[in-house]
Amino acid sequence: MAAADNTTPELSAVMDCDGESEGFEKVKSKKSQKRKRAAAEAEMETGDAAAPPKRPHFPPISGDRLTGGAVEMRKIPVPPHRYTPLKENWLKIFTPIVENLQLQVRFNLKTRNVEIKTYKETQDIGALTKAADFVKAFILGFQVEDALALIRLDELFLETFDVTDVKPLKGDHLSRAVGRIAGKGGKTKFTIENVTKTRIVLADTKIHILGSFQNIKMARTAICNLILGSPPSKVYGNIRAVASRAAERF
Repeated sequence: MAAADNTTPELSAVMDCDGESEGFEKVKSKKSQKRKRAAAEAEMETGDAAAPPKRPHFPPISGDRLTGGAVEMRKIPVPPHRYTPLKENWLKIFTPIVENLQLQVRFNLKTRNVEIKTYKETQDIGALTKAADFVKAFILGFQVEDALALIRLDELFLETFDVTDVKPLKGDHLSRAVGRIAGKGGKTKFTIENVTKTRIVLADTKIHILGSFQNIKMARTAICNLILGSPPSKVYGNIRAVASRAAERF
């Protein structure tokens, strides 16, 4: 009896169903399953790395389809004192707008406006804005060669402000402030232009600046200091220091 009691339960189970021993299946260990799963995931990762998903390729859409077939137009008013320069430089203005930007342009004699519009050959959707900025820059007093940079480069802007926006001056005080900005023979204006790589137009009390965002900021700061009464020598030193720091940063 004692021998029978010492038999393990596993052995007794085998003895009870020795006739059905073939019906048992070997249980897989969890470690082997984890290894196989990890190997399968590693294969999937290497497969993904070897063949990255292809980006979809779409043909470019024409400007005519982007605008939905609608014709867009811009009108730029021309003041009387710019009629003669516009007439003399019309071919230089007309050629880049028509040939490079594929736009139509005309000068309306009744309304005294330069009218620019798109048509089916226009490829670039932003061409109309570039052409309008180019004509506007010329109307404000910039040379055609300087204004052309607005068509060729994307990071150029126009900024306009009045001397009285900085300080409410009147009479001789206002005239002296404009004189400080221009300098003797335009020396101060040319110096600010060369150091800040901008173009500046002084039209009565209006100041127009053409350049990149950072350069316009430097030129505007220098001009505001001159309006507020700083001597030109101090302004020169400040803008040279700022320009050298900007050059080092880039």
